[in-house]
Amino acid sequence: MTYLFLCLMSLLLVVSFGAYRKLKQQQLRQESILASLAEGLILTSEQGQILYMNQPSIHLLNIKTKVIGQAISTILPNIEHLAANQTRQSYGLLATNEHLEFELTLIIQADGNRLYILHSDQLGQAQPEEVERFKRSQYFARIGTWDWDVNTEQLYWSDAIYAMFGYKVDEIQPSYQLFCNCVHPEDRERVKAGEQRCIETGENHDEEYRVVWPDGSIRWVRETGNVVNDKNGKVAKMMGVVRDITEEKNAENELMKLAHIDTLTGLPNRLELEEKLAKAINQAKAEQSRVALIFIDLNKFKDINDNYGHHRGDQVLTATANRLRHTLRKTDFIARIGGDEFVMILQGLELCTEPPQEAELMAIKVLNKLSKPIEVAATSHEIGASLGIALFPDHANNMDELLHIADQAMYQAKRRGKNKFQFGSKHESLPLQDEN
Repeated sequence: MTYLFLCLMSLLLVVSFGAYRKLKQQQLRQESILASLAEGLILTSEQGQILYMNQPSIHLLNIKTKVIGQAISTILPNIEHLAANQTRQSYGLLATNEHLEFELTLIIQADGNRLYILHSDQLGQAQPEEVERFKRSQYFARIGTWDWDVNTEQLYWSDAIYAMFGYKVDEIQPSYQLFCNCVHPEDRERVKAGEQRCIETGENHDEEYRVVWPDGSIRWVRETGNVVNDKNGKVAKMMGVVRDITEEKNAENELMKLAHIDTLTGLPNRLELEEKLAKAINQAKAEQSRVALIFIDLNKFKDINDNYGHHRGDQVLTATANRLRHTLRKTDFIARIGGDEFVMILQGLELCTEPPQEAELMAIKVLNKLSKPIEVAATSHEIGASLGIALFPDHANNMDELLHIADQAMYQAKRRGKNKFQFGSKHESLPLQDEN
């Protein structure tokens, strides 16, 4: 197994698995790396449609026309019958009616895509500068290749992997035990089990996990690979690639955070509310406790928008959110679900009291907080609020009904004169209307 063959297989695993959340810039950089290598490679879909060819494969097969999107059988007939091991054969080229002898290795990806690696004397041997260029490319692309003898502790790391695990090149001697020690304790058994499954079944190995650096900092990597058999058909080693995905994970977490946060006030949004409420109800069922849902609607917010504009309205909403945030206990939760509507969740309330004192006290606290004028741009705005309270399990056994009953109770509180709170009931059925 040549050095460049290992590199090629590793990089193509990245490309195939790499459709996963890649930026265009990363794709272009990886294609540039692949194009500079000596081995020929062709990536196809599961149905045989050509997705990518690097320049050496185009040169070897004497391709003169555009073939991306076409079936690979249009240039190499009967290739779909190729076994997944190296065999030197004579292949007929449809484009030129000639035969060319080369070895062809097939790697079937987890997503069904197929990677064909072409080995031929006509492609020549890698020059030292090519190897050095590949190493630099690995470093800047944060991609490293590895090779593990499954019967020993021997583990090969390319230079780029040392940095991913927090070490300088050749600072330590790689071993499988060292690798395991670097994996985050919470991820370690899952990663080892995945590697063992690959050894036992031959299935592609593909795991994302955290790495703990010597200084205690944590990075994310993605490891892909597969087994290599010896001449007797027994597993001799695993080899593949590791890629640093810390920036992708951070971006993913930031997007997830934005998906659950109201960007104006910084409070959780409706999506986060529904997830939190579902968990609170499940916990209450297990603990035989109550959940109180408090629906909060501002009384005079529409007037502020009409008289001062939406920018002023946004300022008032932000100030209101800050006041509500400071009313919370450690176990409470508050979200903005749209417009001038907020929802609060109180957990762990006792079932023996009627009505629960904590919910009543919180409602009074909220009304007192919001009854005080809000100063914005040297202007005093009086808003106030109307509150509706629904209880689990008293009023409803599921999230949707609980939200509906709290909403209806809020409208009843408004009809009582505003700046009031109202407990709902199990059979509450009031007309939905806006009484701002």
